[in-house]
Amino acid sequence: MSKSLIATSALALTLATMAQAEAPMAFDVAEDHTRIFMADAPLHDNGMPAHGNAFVSQGYIYPEGTLEAETAGVLEDGSPAYPDLVLGTWTCDGYFVGEGANATTGVWVISRQVFAFEDGDTIITQGTEIVDAGVENLRPITGTTGDFADIDGGVYQTLLGFNERMAVNATFRIADQSRDEAAMTPNYGTFDRYMPADGERAFDKARHTEWDSGVPVGPIPST
Repeated sequence: MSKSLIATSALALTLATMAQAEAPMAFDVAEDHTRIFMADAPLHDNGMPAHGNAFVSQGYIYPEGTLEAETAGVLEDGSPAYPDLVLGTWTCDGYFVGEGANATTGVWVISRQVFAFEDGDTIITQGTEIVDAGVENLRPITGTTGDFADIDGGVYQTLLGFNERMAVNATFRIADQSRDEAAMTPNYGTFDRYMPADGERAFDKARHTEWDSGVPVGPIPST
């Protein structure tokens, strides 16, 4: 075998390894029906969780495209249906809001989601969830580690549907900041991004409004 062929083969193997090691920018989640826990109250008359009901749930992270609306990504005993494809564990906790589990459109949950990948990388998002299937909903990223550490902005969540055990199937994609303007809105919680070299905080005056209460400001005159 020629040296050039060996070098080409080695490069191809290296690129393939790097591609496999890259952090996924999109993935699916199958909620595990055996790990869904909700509070005893408040409930609707039909027994479904109502506004203010607290919950915690877990599931499996799969590669993008693994799941469809009614795909059984979890077996009856709670084990993954595709164990060789599992990328990690998804944990979600929060509260039902509005019409809760009786909602047919719009926001039904306020939640925190933790995507814990098997290689130790994590993504944490917090925000609303909508009950409308097939509609993307942007959730802010509030924390990252590992290969995701340099990613900020948000994650788009799309509800695929509910499987036969009434567990959620959803797909997620990390917002492409070069394309998704919604993910590029200034994050005023990240101070160093708006900190000039002289150390003085820079504000966008168009987004900074001061309210004049009409009350004089300054030292109170002595009587």
